[in-house]
Amino acid sequence: MTEKKIIIPIDPDLEELIPTFLENRNTDLEKLKQALQAKDMETLRSIGHSLKGVGGGYGFDKITELGAAIERGAKDNDVPTIEQQLLEFEHFLANIEVRYE
Repeated sequence: MTEKKIIIPIDPDLEELIPTFLENRNTDLEKLKQALQAKDMETLRSIGHSLKGVGGGYGFDKITELGAAIERGAKDNDVPTIEQQLLEFEHFLANIEVRYE
């Protein structure tokens, strides 16, 4: 069974920026995984904070939510929460379908 796509409506004016934006978020995900493995809470907090700031501006409110939760988890040294947020982030990135409308 294939995963149901998560449809994200995006302003057509952002079309040129979105592929690079998403590529950068995939890079962030890999950095977050490495930081979690190293128990590097400062890097987790910093990237989470950055995600919290960039998501909504491009129409990806879920990225803002996940970033805020990762940042909070890192501040609280809450590894299970961070692990859950990274799984959700990975699932989100793997299943989004951008529609320019």
